[in-house]
Parts: sequence; structure tokens; C-alpha cells
Amino acid sequence: MTENKGRLTAEEAKGLRTAKELETHLAWLDTFTPAALGVLAIASGIYTYLGVSSLLEDNGAVSFFAAVAYSIAVSVGIFVFWSYMLRLLPSMRTASGFIGLTVSTIVGSVAIIAMSSWLNAAALAGSAAVEQHLENTVRDYQAALEQAHDIALSGQALGREVERARQSFEELAELEQSGDLSGTAGRGAVFRVLTQKAEELRNLEDQIAAQQPLIEEAFQQGNENLARMRELTVAPGPVDQRSVQFSEESVKLAGVISRLNQYSVAPLVARAAEDLPSSVVLPELDGRSSDVRDAQSSTINSVLNALDQRSRTLRNAADEVLGLEPPIETAYNPISSADAVIKYAQNFVPSWAGAIAIDLLPAVLVFVLAITQAAIRSGKDGMSIEDTLTLSDLRAAMNAMKDVEATMGVADAAILKRTTIEKDPS
Repeated sequence: MTENKGRLTAEEAKGLRTAKELETHLAWLDTFTPAALGVLAIASGIYTYLGVSSLLEDNGAVSFFAAVAYSIAVSVGIFVFWSYMLRLLPSMRTASGFIGLTVSTIVGSVAIIAMSSWLNAAALAGSAAVEQHLENTVRDYQAALEQAHDIALSGQALGREVERARQSFEELAELEQSGDLSGTAGRGAVFRVLTQKAEELRNLEDQIAAQQPLIEEAFQQGNENLARMRELTVAPGPVDQRSVQFSEESVKLAGVISRLNQYSVAPLVARAAEDLPSSVVLPELDGRSSDVRDAQSSTINSVLNALDQRSRTLRNAADEVLGLEPPIETAYNPISSADAVIKYAQNFVPSWAGAIAIDLLPAVLVFVLAITQAAIRSGKDGMSIEDTLTLSDLRAAMNAMKDVEATMGVADAAILKRTTIEKDPS
């Protein structure tokens, strides 16, 4: 620059023209940037107000003014913070200053997300998030109801095992009555043992059969509760009111699931299987001769062995049912719209993106302005003030010089007049 004695190279002239053009654009953009920033801040404040209102249980005047005060504070904070960043960060010329303000921008952005963006998301998608919570709860209750019903039906299937055991003892009793079992026809001691066990199994079979209509009735009622809960999930109207009715239906459904768990006959069959061989009342042998009594005793021992075998079979079948995983205990926990938006954030990515963008969009403007200012400084780097003066700058400087000269002329005239008066007072 000094070697050319004031004459610019082609590259320097191009850089200067670029800098002047960018300055012209920035001057035009500065005319509406504060207004645009104010609009963004007010919009964020409005959505913040809606989010805060959804968190406050009281709808009185105090809560209203509290929500308004918070939203105003958020709007002012966003406007002031980004105004600082728009002015200061692009003007930083040192690396340390630029890095420091960049870190400050990041910290401020995190603070804005913490105090505003999540509330904006609650206002944008709060109702939908609560409905998502209701839908997930319905899904959990449906799984629990179906599992409890399956376990109850598995217990009912034990009735077939009990029926087979009963029929085998009845057949043995018929054989004993005809004399084909112990060799002595009639209804003696062996016959009474067999009929005793057959009667016990019949009573157990009747108890199992009595549970079937109760299970079906409970399952039908549970499905009706589920249908009502599904309707409330997608029904029109405020989600808060629907949540209250949803909670009532969930309590009823929880009671139905609890009854289904109690209707399972597996514990009853397991206890009956344990009692089957141990509760035998051995009758007095009534054979006419010792040979007959020995035959009766041998037959009774065989019956006891059969009872023990049937007991293990029933016990194993009951243990399989008891070993089934019980339904997960499900309970509906009411949730606020703000908490629901956070819990189901992955389902509402667009709403979160919009809520954060409305607060952090000025950050893009800050870095755009910083890049532009750096380009302007690069275009003017190494040039003297004479090289960077435009015609308007020169015109303004000449006008300023004229004003100074006029002011100095008036001052000189005043001084000359005062001097003349002092020399010639008359």
C-alpha cells in the first residue's frame, strides 16, 4: 500500500468494494433487526405463558399475574440477551474475546432452553403428549388384562386333569363293585376309599367349573373399561377433564384385573393335590376271611399308590400354571403436559424443534453477522482512512469543515468586535 503511494491494487479494490457492499446491506438490515428480534421474543413469551398456565393448578388472579410476569421476564431476557450478542460478538477482533462470547452464547442458549423452550414445547404439544401417556397406559392395562385372563384360563384347563383323575377312580370303584379289582364283589372297604376320592375330585371339578362364568364376565367388563378408556384418549375436549374420567375407568379396570387374578384355580388344585393322598380315611377291613382281608389290604395299598401318582400329576400341572409370569401391576399416574412433553420427547421432535428454534434462531443471526463483519474487516485490512472514504463520507467531511470554518469565522468576528470596543470605548 505504501509502495504504491495511495494507489490500490485490483485485489484490494475488490475487497474494498465487497466491504462497502456488505456495510450497505448491514445498514439496511439494522433497520428492522431489532423489531424482528422483538417479535420473536414476544412470540416465545406467549407460548411460555401458555406452558406456565398449564402447570399452575389455581386459575385465580394470582396465578394469572404470575404466568404473565414470568412470560414477560422471558421475553425481555431473550430480547436483551440476543441484542447484546448481536452487537458485541461480531465486533470482537481477538480470538480470546470471540471464544469468550461464543461460550457465553452457548451458556445463554442453554439457559433460554431451560426457562422457555420446554414450556413452549408444552404449549405446542402438551395435549398430544398427555394423550400419548393415556394411550400407553391403555396399552399397559390391555396387556395386564389379557395376561390375567390367560392365566385364569390356564387354571381352568386343570379341570380336565381333575376330570380324568375322577373318572379313573370311578372306573376303579365300578371294578371293585363287580369284584374284578380285589376279587370280592360289593361295596366294601376298597370301594369306599375309591368313591371317597372320586367325590373329592368331583367337588373340586365343580368348583373349577363355577369359576368359568365369573372369568368370562370379568374379562368382558375389563374390555368394556378398556373401550371407554380408548374413547377418552381420542375424544374431543380438554385433556385435563378427560384425564379425570380416564383415572376413574383405570381404577375400575385395576379391580377387574385383581379379580381375574383371584379367579385362578391353580392354587386350589395345588392344595387339593397335596391333600389327595394324605386325607385318606382308611376303613376297617370287612372281609369274611383273612385271605379276603389280605386282598383288600393289598388293593388299598395299590389305591394309595395310584392316589400318590395322581397327586404328583395334578401338582405338576398346577405348578406349571403357578409358574406363569403374573401380569405387571399397572396403575395410571396423572401427568402434566410439561412433564408429558419431556417424557415422550422422542415422539414430538417437530414440536421440540419449533419450540427451541423460536428461542435460538437469533443465534444464527449472531454468527451470520460475525462472519459478515469479519469479511468487512478483511476487505479493509491494511488500508488507510483515505482509501476507505466514500463520496458520501467525503461530502459529510466537507460539510463538517464548512461548519467548522463558519463557526470559527463567527468567533473571529466576535473577538474582533470586542477588541475594537476595548480600544475605542467611545
